[in-house]
Amino acid sequence: QVQLVESGGGLVQAGGSLRLSCAASGSIYSINSMGWYRQAPGKQRELVAAFTRGGSTSYEDSVKGRFTISRGNAKNTVYLQMNSLKPEDTAVYYCNAQGVVTITKPNLEVWGQGTLVTVSS
Repeated sequence: QVQLVESGGGLVQAGGSLRLSCAASGSIYSINSMGWYRQAPGKQRELVAAFTRGGSTSYEDSVKGRFTISRGNAKNTVYLQMNSLKPEDTAVYYCNAQGVVTITKPNLEVWGQGTLVTVSS
């Protein structure tokens, strides 16, 4: 069973920073791509940042220049550094892994449980 465990959410004032972490565990052979999504109250889930299949990065327009996705030294770990946070960044942030290959499954998509980020004005 593959799990994504997130941490690092919380309450921060506008202009502050937070760092989210996501670690994949389980009998994983490989993961094609990992990224971060968010869902604000009353809105659809949207992509925030991700590593593409080729290894490059992709960002939602409103977070470009403020958020940075990076890989950890540990295998199958990703981070999201969020700077200059705004109240409109308030949402539940979800880690996502696509193209996960395990012992029994060739192509899974896995979601984390979500971590709440609240930015006060």
